Amino acid sequence: MATAEGAIAAQEPTPGPDDVEWIEPRTCRRCHAAVRCYPTNYDRWVELAPFELPAKQVPPKHRWRLVSRTAAHSMTEVVRVAVRVGAIDPTPGEPVVPAHEYLCTRQNP
Repeated sequence: MATAEGAIAAQEPTPGPDDVEWIEPRTCRRCHAAVRCYPTNYDRWVELAPFELPAKQVPPKHRWRLVSRTAAHSMTEVVRVAVRVGAIDPTPGEPVVPAHEYLCTRQNP
């Protein structure tokens, strides 16, 4: 399932509490564009574009949403999780986050 959905990215590095080294923003190995890496709802990681597009501009296979997960008994956001849009199609103008894989292959055939 992860391979079919493009969720094959490496996990983001987790710095220690005493780590003060700069962590470079993540970029695509192929096109060098900025990407954001998010955990999925099934414990894999996916590289997404750092912006949203209307659903009509992104093929269904590459549409993702970011969902906030909160800590138990708290309203504080703990992590944002990427969930692929699948069961219910969004309206054509509804914003979705495209998978970087789609943008990268469109630029580099």
